[in-house]
Amino acid sequence: MTEVEIHGLTKVYHTGDVDVQALRGIDLLVERGEFVAVVGPSGSGKSTLFHILGGLTPPTAGTVAIEGQDLTKMSDAQRTALRKNKVGFVFQKYNLLPTLTAADNIEIARDIAGNRGRPPDAQFEEALKLLDIQARLNHKPRALSGGEQQRVAIARAIVNRPALLLADEPTGNLDTRNSDAVLTLLRHLNKRLGQTILMITHNPEAAAFADRIVHMRDGRVVDPPPEA
Repeated sequence: MTEVEIHGLTKVYHTGDVDVQALRGIDLLVERGEFVAVVGPSGSGKSTLFHILGGLTPPTAGTVAIEGQDLTKMSDAQRTALRKNKVGFVFQKYNLLPTLTAADNIEIARDIAGNRGRPPDAQFEEALKLLDIQARLNHKPRALSGGEQQRVAIARAIVNRPALLLADEPTGNLDTRNSDAVLTLLRHLNKRLGQTILMITHNPEAAAFADRIVHMRDGRVVDPPPEA
């Protein structure tokens, strides 16, 4: 089953008298349970694609659907509801609230989605075991390493069982050892729990952890990939 379906996706930013075309007719399908890496240099349109998929910004033209729901036909309120329930986000900067424990940072996502008071399901408990952070849940971010903070951020992103996990340069702030650990965890979440993942990265070594690599350049998907 197709999880993400994109057709003719175009985004133009208007800056004064200048129009900047960030996306130029993107077509992309991501199947349920697939781990896809989107790779490209700075300015290739990766981040714009991420923001549109997450319902954070509307496209200029084209369609983008998650589980058959077309974001381009939704109101702002409907896109917000989709973000809460269908999409999980992992960023380069962990975006944890420094005054809260790891457990409370995760619980915030449940609160936003209206799941406060409901016990996490067995799949999330299994995910916590994979992430290996149970012993660190009562610690605040300053007491956690960078790798541990990113694991908490991943747990927060998947606590509501999203259809799609969007990861934007998830290892950008980590050293090689922690980067490999986080990427291995993402692959375990994908293979053992069936989590659909779309990861934005400029790093070919990170992209190698995915099932499939999509190359972007100048706002387009390019195949075969451009020569270095």
